[in-house]
Amino acid sequence: MRPSLAGELAAEFIGTMLILLFGAGVVAMVLLFGTGAPGEVVHGGYTNITFGWALGVLFGVAAAARISGAHLNPAVTLALAVFRGFPWSKAAPYMLSQTLGGMAGAALVWFNYREAILRFDPMLEKSAGIFTTFPAFPDVPAAGFFDQVLGTALLLFLVFVFTDEENLAIPSYLTPAMVALVVLAIGVSFGKLHGYAINPARDLGPRLWTVIAGYRVNGLTDGSHVWWVPVAAPLLGGLLGAGFYDLTIRKFLPRGE
Repeated sequence: MRPSLAGELAAEFIGTMLILLFGAGVVAMVLLFGTGAPGEVVHGGYTNITFGWALGVLFGVAAAARISGAHLNPAVTLALAVFRGFPWSKAAPYMLSQTLGGMAGAALVWFNYREAILRFDPMLEKSAGIFTTFPAFPDVPAAGFFDQVLGTALLLFLVFVFTDEENLAIPSYLTPAMVALVVLAIGVSFGKLHGYAINPARDLGPRLWTVIAGYRVNGLTDGSHVWWVPVAAPLLGGLLGAGFYDLTIRKFLPRGE
């Protein structure tokens, strides 16, 4: 039996929530407990962050793959609708479920670390980056925009490499690990310029939570308006990466007799 749409949406919600639980959780660990007094144990840094997000993606994809295909990212859903025949009638519900899953994951991390966050940032002005992304150069939005286009293009290009049956045809049980490795590579190679959201739901859902939680600096209602870059740029980048794959690698693959 094929899963119902409700089941698919639940899988997308849960899978995206898992990404945020481990991703935002590791950022909270590094920010809130990463430095301490002499002799105090510290808990890693940026490398920990890239591995935490990658592991979150691995677990989220593994949980949702058999039910919904584990898009867990509106950029993936859009690219599959344009290039792989994913039903357009499901696209918006998938994207909404992903965004709500990201918000739920952020909320759980908030409640888990609430005491530590409020001691570190009692005015809620400097820790929203636990949950959502902010640009390194907010005065040059084009830099962050190109960064997100490039990162998401790489993500979708390689997702199509791994899932094209005419190409590698890797076993399905390896797909979560391969996608997680792509996210890890993007994080270590491009992560600092704009926080490598490469996923509108992973960014917008948690950003909405920061508004609900009362963050004064949130990139959405604080007048900075940085929120649109990690929403719009990944959607464009995903289409470019997927289209580039189809116009190049896929076009020249040997076909089975």
